[in-house]
Amino acid sequence: MKKLFLRTFGCQMNEYDSGRIAGLLRASEGLDATDRPEDADVIVFNTCSVREKAQEKVFADLGRVKHLKRANPDLMIAVGGCVASQEGGAIVKRAPYVDVVFGPQTLHRLPELLARRRASGEPQVDISFPEIEKFDHLPPARVEGASAFVSIMEGCSKYCSFCVVPYTRGEEVSRPFEDIVAEIASLGVKELTLLGQNVNAWRGEIDGQAADFAELLFLIHEIEGLERIRYTTSHPREFTQRLIDAHRDLPKLAPHVHLPVQSGSDRVLAAMKRGYTALEYRSITRRLLAAQPGLSLTSDFIVGFPGETEADFAATLKLVAEVGFDGAFSFVYSPRPGTPAAELPDPVPHSEKLQRLQRLQSQLELQAHRVSEAMVGTTQRVLVEGSSKKDAAEHAGRTGNNRIVNFRGPAHGFVDVRITAAMPHSLRGELV
Repeated sequence: MKKLFLRTFGCQMNEYDSGRIAGLLRASEGLDATDRPEDADVIVFNTCSVREKAQEKVFADLGRVKHLKRANPDLMIAVGGCVASQEGGAIVKRAPYVDVVFGPQTLHRLPELLARRRASGEPQVDISFPEIEKFDHLPPARVEGASAFVSIMEGCSKYCSFCVVPYTRGEEVSRPFEDIVAEIASLGVKELTLLGQNVNAWRGEIDGQAADFAELLFLIHEIEGLERIRYTTSHPREFTQRLIDAHRDLPKLAPHVHLPVQSGSDRVLAAMKRGYTALEYRSITRRLLAAQPGLSLTSDFIVGFPGETEADFAATLKLVAEVGFDGAFSFVYSPRPGTPAAELPDPVPHSEKLQRLQRLQSQLELQAHRVSEAMVGTTQRVLVEGSSKKDAAEHAGRTGNNRIVNFRGPAHGFVDVRITAAMPHSLRGELV
């Protein structure tokens, strides 16, 4: 049996894309997954360019498999994702043993690109943006477990000054409603996560009428057998009152929203070109919490954006405390090639940025633990995801507010678990 070694970097969108790549190569080339690159017939790196030095990490990984190509000239090495889209043919120039370079929007062409490489002997590069075409050429998703991801849109049209995504994944393009529902129906899962760079920017047509993301949620909510709906990542500029109402009116909608804010300073938000103020963001969160009491809010933060002052950072800490975030992805700013922010003067020392990041993360961890402690004694509806990482005799499941709970006893699907203890990064519980 031929083998595929597939390494994924970055976000849930990339995880979703990697699942489709694996399915595509299983159908077209009969490839089964392996976690040993030395056993592979095809090696694929699905890359992410959001963080600093992403390109160097890709080339470092490529360097580790170079000897495999030398030993086996029939081995195919492909690089996909956002670094591939950003670098294009430069990847082949720097690493001539790479056979195929493909972008997020051309992953469905990978079998064709591999065939061309074998037939012509020439490296193949396709980083074009054929909009939503890829979804029409992918085999049905393969689901393992009770939950699944479904991508409902691609790209981003916000052009934040720090972000490379619009340049590597293209403009926002929404999948048709009928295609989304058909894919969901084919999965037969209990829990669904809708994906998009700006998932709540989805726009489409339903029964001949213009529809937005909130309307999509209302209709997906009616799918029989589906018990919980999540979505990520949303953008404050597209967070409509209708979407807030959905959290009030749809019981299946998980009590968790990931809503990136990036900074609590209006001056920094303007420099980032985020399109909202801290006050407007607070207004969204207040209305959300009123619509769905007990809702967990998580976010993204960039610390040390060019020119960020101590007063700007203090505004971020104030926002964190006032909103009561339950967790976040937080990073020191890293300039991305070709973005406007990369040209800005940046006088803040890196050591000071790291100190600020530590202060922010300490505050966020404290708040998250308080939420966990408040859950002790409550009964939570938990979706069993598999065995506990530390004890195979225990189950691990996920609560509505996105926390992992470890517990013993026979269980599958959704179960009720009483929370007995709050650990640093998880909960303990017992079956009810």
